[in-house]
Amino acid sequence: MTSPVHDGPRAPGEDEDPVVLVTARSFGSGALDPLARLRQEGYRPVRAGSRHSLEELRPLLARAVGWIAGTGPVTAEHLAAAPSLRVLARYGVGVDAVDLAAAQARGVVVTNTPGANSAAVAEHALALLLAALRGVPAADRRVRSGDWSPWVGRELSALTVGVVGLGRVGRGVAQLLRGFGCRLLGHDPWLPPDDPVFGAVTACGTERMAVEADVVTLHAPGGQCLVDRSWLERSRRPLLLVNTARADLVDEQAAAEALRSGRLSAFAADTLAVEATGTRRSPLLAEDLADRVVVTPHLGAQTRESVDAMGRTATDDLLAVLAGGEPQHRVRESARAVPR
Repeated sequence: MTSPVHDGPRAPGEDEDPVVLVTARSFGSGALDPLARLRQEGYRPVRAGSRHSLEELRPLLARAVGWIAGTGPVTAEHLAAAPSLRVLARYGVGVDAVDLAAAQARGVVVTNTPGANSAAVAEHALALLLAALRGVPAADRRVRSGDWSPWVGRELSALTVGVVGLGRVGRGVAQLLRGFGCRLLGHDPWLPPDDPVFGAVTACGTERMAVEADVVTLHAPGGQCLVDRSWLERSRRPLLLVNTARADLVDEQAAAEALRSGRLSAFAADTLAVEATGTRRSPLLAEDLADRVVVTPHLGAQTRESVDAMGRTATDDLLAVLAGGEPQHRVRESARAVPR
């Protein structure tokens, strides 16, 4: 269990200052200091673990008026333990881990930080794609063991890339990919056929994408499994799969089997189910798949620019609500979950 960290020295009477719970790991780690701003406004920021263990958070939630939350779950039980909570500022974009109905029922305003990390996640998706396409991590390991033998890779310009989810991040990825000259397919059921993005990206269903694409990169909301055994079996060529959105978009056992059978040439991700559950080891981390699987620990949004933008936006909206105002990025109960 992570012990709560009380930010800054305690001054006389500080125990009476209203508490703002901070469970977003990178909050305040950039160039800006949003923690100092919270203190200046008369609030006491208290850090706690990002997994949102109810046992750990319960005594802190009992006193919190605001909560700057990362990707951990925010359930009805968490909210019930926070009778004074007025605002939950999601440090990031996706709100699929937040019980919005329970928050609304308790009068807790939920906000997020749309656009703050879009460029960072898009760039990270491209980095993972290129690293997997050219086998960069595997090549590094081989050189360190004394093996300098080369192997033949592919050029991105010669490939067809499918982008699933054309929100801010997906559009950013498509824009970056255009510079490589590859053919682009795109899928987003929430967009009308005349959306401008389809001027540069060919509209394509996910089933057709499995047949035509050499690379598929996922930027869709969670709560659904898009890449399962049936979808993988449609592929006509070894497919490179990239996921910087949500772990539940991919059936990890099916993906591991597809890597072994050759239906997947490589898999690159910034998230795995093991990150969310912490109860098992992902089949994609098997030793025999190490040369074809690239995984990073949720680094997509971790740039100085993104951290500062998310911190600023989350703090602005949290303080606006606590001051009796309207936040700029309020999330309604009916909002669909969006990837970071």
